[in-house]
Amino acid sequence: MSSGRALSEVRILPATAELLSEIHAVEESCFSSPWTRKMLEAELTGNPFAHFLVAMSHERSTVRAESTILGYHCFWIVFEELRLMNLAVRTSMRRQGIGRALVTEACRLGMEQSATRAVLEVRASNEPARFLYTHMGFIQVGRRPHYYTNPSEDALLMELNPLVCPGTRQTERVRRSGGESILPDSL
Repeated sequence: MSSGRALSEVRILPATAELLSEIHAVEESCFSSPWTRKMLEAELTGNPFAHFLVAMSHERSTVRAESTILGYHCFWIVFEELRLMNLAVRTSMRRQGIGRALVTEACRLGMEQSATRAVLEVRASNEPARFLYTHMGFIQVGRRPHYYTNPSEDALLMELNPLVCPGTRQTERVRRSGGESILPDSL
């Protein structure tokens, strides 16, 4: 790991309004067209469908203990659908399982609230994110031309249907024609 921080030292917690400045700093460092602070605040405090999680590192020093946001995830749960909106992890903390932990917790919460599928859009050129989602069981189901700006780029529409909690044996399913999912043992 680049920072020497073990994933076991990372906690996934609900975000609070007090963390908005730090969330916004992560947002600005990760995206070419970041959400504004006002947009993040509206999602965090005013959207009844929106949920925010933060990945926090708790570092101890001899003087005081300090928490740092390593990443965050904004997602919506709207009836039977979990919609992954924004996932951001500090550049120095990528490829350490933080994004996966945030998405896994969002899926768990979605299932807890009766969501049956998850959907997201991802930049076509964002290979690390596409790799993460594919390895969590998402499949590409469409393309949205010129969805993103700065630069203009297509979005890939990805879906996890049925919604399962990534990392469980359920994600080791095989897709048959017609979209049916089955577990390998039942082949």
